[in-house]
Amino acid sequence: MIVAGIGCRKGASAQDVEAALSAALNGAGAPTRAVDAIATSAAKANEAGIAEVARSRGLKFIAVAQAELEAAAARGVTTSARVLALTGVPSVAEAAALAAAGPTARLLVPRVAVGTATCALAFSGETP
Repeated sequence: MIVAGIGCRKGASAQDVEAALSAALNGAGAPTRAVDAIATSAAKANEAGIAEVARSRGLKFIAVAQAELEAAAARGVTTSARVLALTGVPSVAEAAALAAAGPTARLLVPRVAVGTATCALAFSGETP
């Protein structure tokens, strides 16, 4: 299973979210259909741009609780001081992807930033 973790600034457009997701998939050399779910922090669950991309791709949308983000954050590789100060985790995209993909998940692509959105890809199970 591959989960796309999404982070964004408030009001990020679906175009920015889609561009960040596409950039992460390109970085992985994966087809656009390779993603099984989109995840973000529970605090970002009402962001229309994220929800629109999940809906348009027909993907499961997962809102990750803060405690789960914090638990998964140690497995991430990117640290943004700004994001850490605002959210309590060094990368919302990486923490969300890892948390939603499960306790043994690993990053396939670390956080990629495009415009006002970020995306990281995590996988569980065998190497994709």
